[in-house]
Amino acid sequence: MRMQIAALAATTLIAAAPASADAISDFYSGKQMTLIISTGVGGGVDANARIVAKHWGNHIPGKPTIVPKNMTGAGHLQATNFMYNVAPKDGTQIAAILPSFVLYQKIDGKGAQYDAGKFLWVGGSDVDNMNLYVWHTVPVKTWEDAKTQVITMGGTGAGSYTTLWPSLMNNLLGTKFKLVMGYKSTAEIHLAMERGEVQGRAGNFFSSLRSQNPDYLRDHKIIMLVQFGMQRDPDFKDTPLLTDLAQNEEQRQIFALFSGELALGRPYLTTPGVPADRLAALRKSFDETMDDPAFRADAAKADIGVHPQTAEKLKQIADAILNTPPALIEKAKAAKAEAQPQ
Repeated sequence: MRMQIAALAATTLIAAAPASADAISDFYSGKQMTLIISTGVGGGVDANARIVAKHWGNHIPGKPTIVPKNMTGAGHLQATNFMYNVAPKDGTQIAAILPSFVLYQKIDGKGAQYDAGKFLWVGGSDVDNMNLYVWHTVPVKTWEDAKTQVITMGGTGAGSYTTLWPSLMNNLLGTKFKLVMGYKSTAEIHLAMERGEVQGRAGNFFSSLRSQNPDYLRDHKIIMLVQFGMQRDPDFKDTPLLTDLAQNEEQRQIFALFSGELALGRPYLTTPGVPADRLAALRKSFDETMDDPAFRADAAKADIGVHPQTAEKLKQIADAILNTPPALIEKAKAAKAEAQPQ
C-alpha cells in the first residue's frame, strides 16, 4: 500500500510540473499585452521600448503580441498613476517609465497616486548618463556662462528630468535657466530648439542622442554643458558631471542623490498584484530577450545601448532611494523647487 501511495504521489508531481508551465502559456496564448511608454513618440526611450516590445513576446510562454502605447503627461506621472491604479493586475500590462518617479514620490509627491515600493520590477535594458545642452547658436561655451546669461529650456512637466536638472542648477549653482513648459514630448522640444523657440534641453540620455539625433553630434549642432550620472561618459570625458560642480559637501550629497537614481537606467515594470508565476515568467522572458541575437542586432542597428539589469538589482536601487534619510530629503526638496531667473 505504501509503495502504491508513493508511486501515485510521484506520478502526480510529474504531471503537475508541466501543468504549471502550461498554465502560463495558456494564459498568454492569443493575448495582446500593452507596453505603456511614458514618453512621446520619436524619442530614445520610445525607440528603445519599441525594439524591446518587438522581440519580448517571442520569449513569453504562449507568445503574446506586445503593443506599445505612448502615455505622456505630467512628467511621466500619468503613465505611473495609470499603471498603479487602472491597469489590469494580471501581467498583461507592462511599462517603460523613466525612473524619476521613484525619488519624485519622496521629494515632491504632488500628483503622485502610487507607492513606488510596490511596483514589480521586470528588468532593465540599459544604464546611461543624461546631459544638458544648448543649440550651437547660443553664445555660451560652459555651464558657468549660464550664470550670467538667461537660457530658455524646454520642459515637458514638473516630474520630468527636463525640468529637474535646470531647477537644481538654478537653486544651488546660480545658473539662469528659464523653463518653457507645455511640450508634450522631448521630440517637440528638439523641434522647438531647432526653430529657435527655446535654446536648450536637459534630461536626454547619451544613447538617445546618439541614436535619435546623430547629426547633433556629428555636425556640432549642440554645445554640451553638463552630464548627470555617477561616472563620466567615456565619449564625453571633458563634460563635467553635476557632482563635479558641487561647492560643498551638502551640495554634493544632493547632486549624488538625484544622479544616483539614473542607476535605474531604462527599467521595465509591471503592476502590483501580478501572480508570482506570471511575474517570474515575465522576468525570465525579459532576461532572455536581452540575450536574443535578433534583439541585439536590431538594437545595434538603431544605435541603442544594451546593458541589462536584473529585477533584483533594480529593486535594490529603488529601495535605497526610498529609504533616503529624511534630513537629506528635506534638503533635496528645497533644491529642486522650480526656480526661474529674475
